Amino acid sequence: MSQPPPQQGFGAPYEPQPGMYGDPGQPQPGPYGQQCGPYGQPPQPPYGYPQPPTAPYGRHQPQPPNRPSGGRSRGRLVGLVAAVLAGVLVIGAGVWFAVGGDDGSDGEKPLAKETAEPERPGAEPHRKKTPAAEAAEINKGREEGEAKVRWIQKNGVDVPLGASALGPWTTGGIVAKAMYRTVSGYSLEDGSQEWSLPLPADVCAAPTQPTAEGKIVIGLLTDTSADADENCDKLQMIDLATGEAGWTMTIDRAVHSDLHRYVIMAISGDVVTIGGLGRAEAYRVSDGKHLWGKLPGPCEAEGFAGGSVMLASVDCPAQSKGEVDTEVRRIDPVTGRTLWTYKVTKGWNVDAFHSVAPPVIFLRKGPLFGGTSAFAVLNDDGTFRSRPVPGGDAPEGLCPGRDRQLGWNLDICMGVAVDTDTGTLYVATKRRPVGRSFTNDVVAFDMSTGKKKWKVPSPATQTLMPLRVEGGKVLMYLSPPDPKTKGVGGGIMALGPQGGTPRPVLRHPASAAATERTFEKPIVLHGDGRSLLMLPFVSGDTDEEELEMRTMVAFGD
Repeated sequence: MSQPPPQQGFGAPYEPQPGMYGDPGQPQPGPYGQQCGPYGQPPQPPYGYPQPPTAPYGRHQPQPPNRPSGGRSRGRLVGLVAAVLAGVLVIGAGVWFAVGGDDGSDGEKPLAKETAEPERPGAEPHRKKTPAAEAAEINKGREEGEAKVRWIQKNGVDVPLGASALGPWTTGGIVAKAMYRTVSGYSLEDGSQEWSLPLPADVCAAPTQPTAEGKIVIGLLTDTSADADENCDKLQMIDLATGEAGWTMTIDRAVHSDLHRYVIMAISGDVVTIGGLGRAEAYRVSDGKHLWGKLPGPCEAEGFAGGSVMLASVDCPAQSKGEVDTEVRRIDPVTGRTLWTYKVTKGWNVDAFHSVAPPVIFLRKGPLFGGTSAFAVLNDDGTFRSRPVPGGDAPEGLCPGRDRQLGWNLDICMGVAVDTDTGTLYVATKRRPVGRSFTNDVVAFDMSTGKKKWKVPSPATQTLMPLRVEGGKVLMYLSPPDPKTKGVGGGIMALGPQGGTPRPVLRHPASAAATERTFEKPIVLHGDGRSLLMLPFVSGDTDEEELEMRTMVAFGD
């Protein structure tokens, strides 16, 4: 989308970014007035999935027992369920692509098959040391030109079977996150806890971004007893600046035929939507007023993506019994009215939105394992724009919902950025193992023609992940190198639309590389000369390791 304003000093970490790789089928814009496992990988739960119940239109939804979860749509989970039930467990992420003609046929051919990625090597064990002492020790070793470690947060909470962290959300001088049964706010300046709000039950969902006023609405389980169905249908509004709890309500399940377990949430303006398993509810964030419910007609919303524009992934019953046709719709968040419709080629599902303005959609055909994927780039009115062809440069998106097993929103993936002024799309390619670490490339495409502009490699044993475009340059997170590479840390890099050599914007100290490597696939914020990394899932082999796990680290002078 056109680049959103940063969250009070930090750029949006995973609000959808515009532009990307092609889509099967021609657009079918509807009349005015009338939405992964992204990238093919499931989370790695410490339990097996039981046989899932049958959902509408023949799709399936797994129901893990007694574990906070949420946000996975039926369409995105069908391959996951089949793979897990077959005993398949794969670590890492991979992408494969299909590129077909513009006639909307199903003759797309995959450019690459997904391959399992090895476990990330090179992460040092957690060291028993206070965050302040560790930060001070790191800063003693930093070199000229390197930023300091401002603060480090450790978990400090014994959570059952690990816990997912939702957020981070920033407002004013606060960065907040929700985990297990608490929402906490910390000072961006020094990491001290500013407030903590206990929750009556497990957090099970939350939007990717808060409102411009710093308000968030989270989902809670209404019943956590062992023999009860876990329903993510209690809503709680929170002021992130103060930690004060606002309105709360429970969604009336009587009007729905499904269990409210897996939830996709999004915020657009002053409206929060709750989707998943065929439901669609919208509330005003400021006062909790119910605005609208189920979409009109026989179609059901899988979920919504928020931001400056609200998009929905919609399933409609097909002529063949038990099959569905998928649509992408632009929705007026206040009224629920459909503004335009894009019909996805039959047999394809929406897994994620990388941008809502212009719409950039990640689609999948078939199961997560062994299926094919493609991207659609649309115009703002829902008509087809381009289909960039990646060739052998298979992109990789980082989707925190995959690892944390809840909050798997449709607008949560990172690794793609767009310059709307030059019509340039920047995307990270799939990681390649090198030594005890990984490397990858950043590829730029012309969003109007779909042609590749250039490819820039990451430094050896490091990866680059596009975050957003600012001042005509794409800002990227550079991961720390493998343990054998000395004198080099991670940081934030910049690259112009003509390519070339990435230039450092914020150099994380090389003395922090060991600590930074413990942040596996972090959520990254950057702005105002500072950066912040958050771990999306907290889990340890022992209680002590879990308590000592670093969960956030901030850099900058």
